Amino acid sequence: MQQLDNIKDLRGKILSILDESGFQSVCFSRILDYTIDLFHQKGLGTDYYGYHNIIHELEVTYITLVAAQWQSKNNTIPKDDMKYLFVSALFHDYDPQKRIDKPHEPDAVNFVMTDKILGELLKESGMDSNIIAALILRTTYPWNGEKKEKAELLIDNFYSMSDITRDSPSSTEYYKKLGWFLSVADRIGGYALGNFPYALEMAKKNAHSLAWHPNLISNRAVAYFEDLLNNESEMCNQILGSLPREMRRSFMDNVLGFMKLRETEIQNQASVIYDKVQLVPTIDPMKTRETEEFVNTLFEIYQELPSPLQFMNSNFADSIRDPNVLLNTLRYGGENGPIIGFVKGRSLESYKLRPGINDPHFGNSDTVFLEPIALKMGYWGLGGGREMRLMFLLQAQSKGFDYLSSFALRDVIKERMRRNEKVEFVKQFDPERWDYYRVKL
Repeated sequence: MQQLDNIKDLRGKILSILDESGFQSVCFSRILDYTIDLFHQKGLGTDYYGYHNIIHELEVTYITLVAAQWQSKNNTIPKDDMKYLFVSALFHDYDPQKRIDKPHEPDAVNFVMTDKILGELLKESGMDSNIIAALILRTTYPWNGEKKEKAELLIDNFYSMSDITRDSPSSTEYYKKLGWFLSVADRIGGYALGNFPYALEMAKKNAHSLAWHPNLISNRAVAYFEDLLNNESEMCNQILGSLPREMRRSFMDNVLGFMKLRETEIQNQASVIYDKVQLVPTIDPMKTRETEEFVNTLFEIYQELPSPLQFMNSNFADSIRDPNVLLNTLRYGGENGPIIGFVKGRSLESYKLRPGINDPHFGNSDTVFLEPIALKMGYWGLGGGREMRLMFLLQAQSKGFDYLSSFALRDVIKERMRRNEKVEFVKQFDPERWDYYRVKL
């Protein structure tokens, strides 16, 4: 399903739950539509490169309301508090500044407390913004150390200002638990709404937006889920038990999927380190590159890249068969082994780069552009990407290019500089820190 369709679908499902639960006032649909418009206006819609976009916000809101609706039917959560969960979930990641992809909850709270349009809508729906602010702050992650201490001070301050909780320790304790409910629903989120490829795509977007190397994805995903299932088990079990069976199954299938991926990575690492299995960069002849099997194999690997790193998507097959495109593949076990990765690129003038890049070499025909390295999941961190990149440099030199330009993580570029490679930053991009650089060949 396309993301645009997801927005319509999720919007309809959210409004349906609210309607079933007795929240039929038009102000609730206005709050929802206002949120969607805000995310799009701030560049946090479906085209946003990161994980914390409008889709994530709507998925968390939907999961939260599904679980809360079941809880309200069992008298665990008063039905009237579903509206607080609704608004808190919608705005829990709204960060207009967006210095980094990871949300800054105080910025979201500041918006909720100061925005005039939202303030009028909250007044119309009979909600206390102090409660919403406290619930949003509880989604701070990780919930430990200095972050937890700072958030708790702010949370206590908002509860002290609310007429609902000011002189009621029992009410304060109840809403603190409701904040915990929202926090865990946030972490379950979209992982309960799709299959493993969808979950993996979310994890890749999160890794890209936080400038993690791809070899960290499965490792950190496993740690994330183990922490959720072990250290948050009480609330995690409560929420999962409130979700329909297919959602519970999707969530657990995705947890197992990341664990299996991590197991595969460890096995591959053991093969390379202990069994001395070689990863061999190979320049394939044009006869091979023209075959449908070869193109399809590379396209499957290409599709594993996060969408912001997919260049030449519309004419991928043509680019593989184009003799002017420099390309080499990475094979497992030898030059005739299975393909597990590839790199490709051609003259800089063949590409339309992202706005903000004014490369002075564009038009000189002296620069080759290297597209992002593509590797199968499970093979990152074994040195294969570096081997392909070095071979590509040799290919570029043999074709008479003087420079190579590409994108890479800022820390990776800095490490190459530290090794005295002839690398320079051309344009740095924040908050994702996926920067455009040049190499003198």
